[in-house]
Amino acid sequence: MRKSTLTIAALGIALLCSNFAFAQKDSLSVQDSVRLQERMKSSSSKEDNNRNVMLNAANNTSPRDVNIGLPSTVGGITILENDLPVVYFFWPELPNKTWRQSVGLEKTGLLKMDQLANTMGDLGFAVNSYAQTGTKDFKLKGKLTTSTFGWLQGDVNASGPISKNGWTYTVGAFANYDPSTFKLGFARNVDETKIFRAGVTKYFNDDKGKISILYKYSDSYNVGNYAVFQYGENGKVTELDNFKIGRDSYVVNDGRIRMKDILSGENYWASMNGNDNRSKAHNIDVFGNYLLNNGWNFKFSARAHFATAKMSTIIPLSIFQADPSAGYTIASNGQPYSGAVGTQLAMHTPETPITNIAGRFSLNKQVGNHHLTVGLLEQFYNVDQFTSNRSFFFQTVEPQPQRLIGPTTDANGFYNYNAGGEYHSGTENKLSVYATDDWKVSDNFNVSYGLHLRNHLIDGEFSMTPRSPGFVFGANDFQSIKENWFQIGGSLNATYNISKNFGVIANLLYTEENRRLESYSQAFDPNTNKIKSPLGALGIFWNTDYIQLISQATYLKKNNNLNRYNLVNPDNTTQAQNVTVYYDIQTIGWTTDFVLKPFKGFNLHYLITLQNPVYKKFNFNAFGKEYDYNDNNVLGVAKVLMEIDPSYTIDKWRFWASFRYFSKQYANLTNALYFAPRWETFGGVNYTVNKNINVGATVINFLNQRGASGTINGAELITDASPYYGKLLTGTYIMPLTGQFSISFNF
Repeated sequence: MRKSTLTIAALGIALLCSNFAFAQKDSLSVQDSVRLQERMKSSSSKEDNNRNVMLNAANNTSPRDVNIGLPSTVGGITILENDLPVVYFFWPELPNKTWRQSVGLEKTGLLKMDQLANTMGDLGFAVNSYAQTGTKDFKLKGKLTTSTFGWLQGDVNASGPISKNGWTYTVGAFANYDPSTFKLGFARNVDETKIFRAGVTKYFNDDKGKISILYKYSDSYNVGNYAVFQYGENGKVTELDNFKIGRDSYVVNDGRIRMKDILSGENYWASMNGNDNRSKAHNIDVFGNYLLNNGWNFKFSARAHFATAKMSTIIPLSIFQADPSAGYTIASNGQPYSGAVGTQLAMHTPETPITNIAGRFSLNKQVGNHHLTVGLLEQFYNVDQFTSNRSFFFQTVEPQPQRLIGPTTDANGFYNYNAGGEYHSGTENKLSVYATDDWKVSDNFNVSYGLHLRNHLIDGEFSMTPRSPGFVFGANDFQSIKENWFQIGGSLNATYNISKNFGVIANLLYTEENRRLESYSQAFDPNTNKIKSPLGALGIFWNTDYIQLISQATYLKKNNNLNRYNLVNPDNTTQAQNVTVYYDIQTIGWTTDFVLKPFKGFNLHYLITLQNPVYKKFNFNAFGKEYDYNDNNVLGVAKVLMEIDPSYTIDKWRFWASFRYFSKQYANLTNALYFAPRWETFGGVNYTVNKNINVGATVINFLNQRGASGTINGAELITDASPYYGKLLTGTYIMPLTGQFSISFNF
């Protein structure tokens, strides 16, 4: 399954996203929540704008993932638009298929953890964005972007008045044609995305507020990639002479996979681009606010979201050597093949209708020393017969590899159709009430707290029939799902000023969940016990005109995680098995974060986090053996994180850089394999031509590191690294050295 193949736990934090198999995303830490609470003490903003969450080292399509000491999800960081999630659930409709950073957004920020817990009942950070609404004066803004690899992105939005009685309009278009940094054998672009917006806004008299009705249409496909490399001692990876990390494609050269429909039994071909890997969505939003006569501000946002999602995914599992007697031939010409052979898992989701109806309504008012908010959140979701058809195949190990026919495959080169295939269908409904209070107890003491109460219903069907090779569902294989859960979330944050500039902070946060409809995809009835995530933190802050500093220790735990792994037998790499594991994760950490402004024009942001995320209660059976990984380090999460962001502004110029350090990251469950520490680097310059035009240049990975990151596919059970020194493995990676150029205008 998608989560298992990337070896990551389902937390719902996560962007993406280059389709499904995207590279390791940039990380901060859960200890960031402190700095994001206030920028102690004075800020009342619910968002943090001192974090470039859109600066992603993995791809151009999605926000960076803000690490909280737990593994991220495939879906990436939660993305809100107009106070509602852009998609209810990331699979099979990933958020970056219907949302992109754009001039069609009036505002984008990073929502704090306590605000997400209080208003949505979820754990983590979120990108919080608001669509551009109609304006009383004509405005035209846009951005054109290209790169040294031929990336083309056009983005434009116009807004202005319709009449003198408060009616206005907005209209915009976003088009992205991104070949990324590697060349596919079957298409120019790795990502093609089009988003169109149009709407009207009515401003109420006497500045009472406004109401907007917006329509958005999105059409997107995306192809992921992996790297082949030689693994060595001390977590070092060596680039192959014939395969450049991040520059070459490990996707089969024709981009086609052979599948068997798990519902009908029909055999068919699916492609990695075009109509077999494309999501389309229609979105209608009605949102705004109205100031009532009693001083309460009524804020509302409602959405109808209708989508059809298709998805094609290829995941590398292992690489082995085949001699001439093994019987492998190249599928396109029948020539015998010997050498390195890659085992691949192919997954395809045929067209799946998705409906999401959501609404969020709140009242807020300043009452004495209290800023009060009470709200209602409704989320309805329907997915109609989601399936993930499966097959396996072999390919050559080279750029734009060729498909192989082997002794265990059919005439097309595929085998084990629908082994581990997935199915679920039905609805989810979440109805929540919440309340928050920002209370200024005294000049030195501030308390912020909130409570979220949620009722979560699931009504659908699944199957417990085992999915052996060649499996197709029968009419009597399905059974119903009926679940009704009550869940609690909330937070308590306090700040106390010991002196004018120095003080202490304390944070408590708690969220609950059970399972999602998606948890029933495989052939078992999942454990639906309560999933609890308590977080506690204690720290200090110091604010002056020259420095804003915060230092805090944090504890976080999450129980009853569910993950599905596509494991490869370390004793026989041609054998794979899908295993479901329940486990806990615990992390403690310490973060120090400051912004320094020693002289005019210069700004330095620095962050360091020390953390120790480990697995708890992690054991399972595979290939007839018992495995116990209790107290092992969590995959893909560094114990030391550091970020250094200097910038300098002089006249019309702004020079900036961003350095992100990650200590070694474990790449398999046994912790035998790991990646050496690395830096991710960005830099750029912006020039303001005049008040209307700005040009910029950005360099990604200017140190030109070519190493891998994330996890190593097919290596989850390896216990001794030494036999793998010098062997070929596959994994994810950061973008290679890339230059990007843009021109923005705003009239």
